[in-house]
Amino acid sequence: MASDPTPQLPPDIAAPSSKLVRSMGLIQSSAVNMLNMIGIGPFITIGAILSAMGGPQAILGWLLGALFSICDGMVYAELGAAMPGAGGAYIYFREAFNSRTWGQLFSFLFLWQTIFTAPLSISAACVGFAQYFRYAFPHIGLSLGSVAVVVIVVIAFLLYRPIKTVGQMSVLMLIVVLVAMFWVITAGLIHLNPRMAFDMPPGAFHFSKSFVYGLASATLIAMYNYGGYANISYLGGEVRNPTKNIPRAVVLSVLIVALLYLLMSVVLIGTIPWREAATSHAVVSEFIYKLYGWRAASLMTGLILVATLSGIFTMTLGYSRILYAAGAEGNFFKVFGRVHPTGHFPTVSLLCINALALPLCWFSLENLISALMIIQIIFQFVPQVIAVFALHIFRKDIELPFRMWLYPLPAVLAMLGWAYIAIAPEQRQNVGTALGLVLLGAGAYLIRARVLSTWPLAKPVSSTTGRSA
Repeated sequence: MASDPTPQLPPDIAAPSSKLVRSMGLIQSSAVNMLNMIGIGPFITIGAILSAMGGPQAILGWLLGALFSICDGMVYAELGAAMPGAGGAYIYFREAFNSRTWGQLFSFLFLWQTIFTAPLSISAACVGFAQYFRYAFPHIGLSLGSVAVVVIVVIAFLLYRPIKTVGQMSVLMLIVVLVAMFWVITAGLIHLNPRMAFDMPPGAFHFSKSFVYGLASATLIAMYNYGGYANISYLGGEVRNPTKNIPRAVVLSVLIVALLYLLMSVVLIGTIPWREAATSHAVVSEFIYKLYGWRAASLMTGLILVATLSGIFTMTLGYSRILYAAGAEGNFFKVFGRVHPTGHFPTVSLLCINALALPLCWFSLENLISALMIIQIIFQFVPQVIAVFALHIFRKDIELPFRMWLYPLPAVLAMLGWAYIAIAPEQRQNVGTALGLVLLGAGAYLIRARVLSTWPLAKPVSSTTGRSA
């Protein structure tokens, strides 16, 4: 059987991916994305979104988040189809901004932020898991942080195996996740009270500064929930027929998950008064308890715990490939480029990502989510939109098998969306922290450039001897 078509990739992209196995089709690719998107997010953040907006009008946050996710998903789809290698944005930045000059800096900064965002993302999901675990087992004396640490160790064990097995496990996990969500949606539709679902407080849609900031905060939380639609781009070196399957997986996962989130939010507040839901840390389990009693609520909690483990599973899988790609190319510690001798999957990068997440398990979920999103906006999301424009203008030598629909409108809307959700006053400290990390990262890059004599501190080459002066 002929192999699936894959574009001719630059050597820097093709080399790390050549050690991996392209065994993930559209179903597995979509499952990996959707598991990362659903995870624990909607089960624990519906209350936070209601609180941010102060009522059911928080549905606007979900809608705006869906719009921005689709637009940003177009950015990932175009870049992922053009450069389907291990590492995702790491290679997009390097190639789009010129791998001999600015691309070196941008790719280094992306790698730099991964050292912070990967542990933040994994630990946030693990803390969310711990909250539901405590709801299900209130008499177990473990703290939230201790439960989260145990989860990280279990995930590392599950991922330490070949990618084909991981893809199959992702599909099975997705089935469990969808069962939980469809149970909630079906039960909610049967018992839906429309008057309760749309019990708007006075002045709910009054346009004011507080409304704008509240919507920005709600949209930020929604974007955290939608985040994960690009997870397959990090696994680009392991996807069959990537020029078609990566864009399809991105678009398909966003559309399906957005619909599920909207339905679940409406039916929950159509059964539980939104003022109660806004303060609950286990709103879905309480929803099932109210309708069907304790046994059903325990079963739902079990499904949610499996869904959470599934999200952490795929999230860690994607992040591990970033450090692997950089190590395999020699742009990070080379030890991170090691693969299992028989399983052909990254080993050191996988274990390191999990180890870095362990000490963050004792921070609050809200602080972890806010810090994660703002750092990603500054380091990755906004620069990545710029990378699409750079690709169109300066890198016409790179083939674009998939072009975003209505270019450049989705890219512009994605840029505006990321800027908007970072404006809330409570995010100023996180923005300042992220900008400080940018400066530290740039300083670290310049030190590295001096030591290795690379751009922009490379020694000039003599035109007569061909050697460094």
